[in-house]
Amino acid sequence: MAALAALGGDALAVYLEARGVDETHEYISLEEARRLVRAHLSKDMAQASFYVGRPFRVGRWTCNLSVDVRGEAYKGSVYHIPMSIWGDDRDEFFLRREPHRLGMGPHSASVEAAAMAIDTEGDVEDLLLGLCAPDAGLVTFGACCDWWPWRAPLESNATYHANAAGVARDLALSWVHVHDGYKIGYIAELSLDELAARVETAPEGARIGVATLVDGVRMHGKDDDEASLDDPRRRHFSPLARKGARPIGPGDEMLTREQVLRAIATPPSALLEALEASAAALRDDEWRAAEPLARKAIHARTEGAPTREITVTERHERFIEQHAPYHVRRLPNGGVLLATHPFRTLWQLWSDALRLLGIRT
Repeated sequence: MAALAALGGDALAVYLEARGVDETHEYISLEEARRLVRAHLSKDMAQASFYVGRPFRVGRWTCNLSVDVRGEAYKGSVYHIPMSIWGDDRDEFFLRREPHRLGMGPHSASVEAAAMAIDTEGDVEDLLLGLCAPDAGLVTFGACCDWWPWRAPLESNATYHANAAGVARDLALSWVHVHDGYKIGYIAELSLDELAARVETAPEGARIGVATLVDGVRMHGKDDDEASLDDPRRRHFSPLARKGARPIGPGDEMLTREQVLRAIATPPSALLEALEASAAALRDDEWRAAEPLARKAIHARTEGAPTREITVTERHERFIEQHAPYHVRRLPNGGVLLATHPFRTLWQLWSDALRLLGIRT
């Protein structure tokens, strides 16, 4: 319920499901939703879904966001995670189809794309922090990705850690998911020490392939979905995304067991400083040239200046894929947020940080 309030939206409906229970309550207050859900989650195999209406930065209202909360019994159904937020149509959130509106004035495709990236990444950060940060003692880790269920954190576009000292969990979770085959939802609650112990059990010189592009992440996701169908427990109740290590795909970059263990052994302060330096270095000349004009156009729009519509094209998408920035945000609650646009992954941020530390060459 703290997450629903922090997300800044209105509860349009609440759907309650459990053994023998199937109820929908529409257009109710936040307090009424809170009362219903708290009572409901004590039931056997209970879950609740909030359908939320929330304004995004471009000023367009969406009512297709669903915040799902599940009771303790769902720990046995490892396909699920305790809390999630998702949209029915990714295009509605990432705004590939619908026109953007920017303040009037001369704009190049790069400036338009930069404005789109700034708006969308800001929405991603708001949603992830709204879901995770209201109660740091309850939610220790979260991620945003372009595939269901969770992918490796290194192949996600944002991760949240309630304790910044545990940021290396991005690497450890990714290793256990890709090399050992476990679903992220099954291992996300493990401590960094427990994850490190699992990494150490891999043979010396073992390596995994990390997708560098979102298309590669989707390819691996489809392969895992097909592999999970072969499990006798079927996909919902198996802890495995596949049996064993994930095949290395075309375009993947290598990450070794030894690199992961060295990163885990690195002092968290040094790791965070390297990530911050990596984020700064990855702001290339193209982005630096476009960003000031993009922010000026966004400011004009928010101040009520006349606007014009901009239809998203492949040229805009390519610019975002190649130049959208990375953010490393140290949070007041002691946590940290790593984020970029959903058209990119966190791999480049981490890869460059590990190079700065001398862990990768």
